[in-house]
Amino acid sequence: MSKLKNFIIVAVLSAGMFLSGASASADAVVDDEDTGYDRYIAFGADLTAKEKATVLEEFGITKSDLDDYKIIEITNEDEHQYLGDYIDASVIGKRALSSVMVVKTEEESGINVTTENISYCTSGMYCNALVTAGMSDAQVTVAGPFNISGTSALVGAMKAYATMTGEDISEDTMDTATNELVTTAELGDSIGDKTKAAELIAAVKQKVFSEDLDSATDIRDAVKSSADALDLNLSDENIDEIVDMMEKVSKEDIDVDAITEQAKDIYDKLKDVGVDFSEVDTSGLLEQVGDFFAGIFQAIADFFTGLFG
Repeated sequence: MSKLKNFIIVAVLSAGMFLSGASASADAVVDDEDTGYDRYIAFGADLTAKEKATVLEEFGITKSDLDDYKIIEITNEDEHQYLGDYIDASVIGKRALSSVMVVKTEEESGINVTTENISYCTSGMYCNALVTAGMSDAQVTVAGPFNISGTSALVGAMKAYATMTGEDISEDTMDTATNELVTTAELGDSIGDKTKAAELIAAVKQKVFSEDLDSATDIRDAVKSSADALDLNLSDENIDEIVDMMEKVSKEDIDVDAITEQAKDIYDKLKDVGVDFSEVDTSGLLEQVGDFFAGIFQAIADFFTGLFG
């Protein structure tokens, strides 16, 4: 395989990590001097003993390890309170099963989300929503005792993070983050690609906050341009739902510098291995790799050089 194709693949994968938000590095665990804990678990309150044992196994810890964790519970009532406006009650169900482990990591390490036995929500979806909720610098593991949708796990993650920081997450912020997660999941079903859905929402959010967009018209333009860059064909209904959700997100206090810093890290790593987007001749890409990959690569090149070129 040619060097050109190699670094195109590296670039596409690296940009995918940034856009999905799920693979930002999460390094050393740090001690929380205020609470005495740096590890938190939110268990679904209705787990049986056997189901909880399965969840612990998915977390990679044992029952004896729980002494090192601050433990809270998420009830079915919590799930209906925050999800009821967006998901039918029959879908939420009558048992709280989703569980979340949040481990505090060093400053500026970012958010890293992994999932176990979660079928409906991707790690990128959780990461996007948790950024909206104000989370930073944490390793998050979402797990079910068996294959479950995992939508309600966001409630547990936000509650655990609030306990970790000692700062309440407002009802409006929790509602906005939940709306974002559900909208992204439904979009993923609609377009048949959950990863692309998470990438789109991350891209739109970046554009909305970096350009201070708050009107429905400007946000709609951002949705359309981001969808074009990702080669997504959205319905009018898809666009309307994203715009409605993003209008709420635009009112939140999200740290755009943290998102940009993640992109800068990826850019610097690529330059370290000899890939400098500002010096790449993309004129021959169309003939070599086809329209689709050439378009993706050009969009990535434009993004990085626009920020740091």
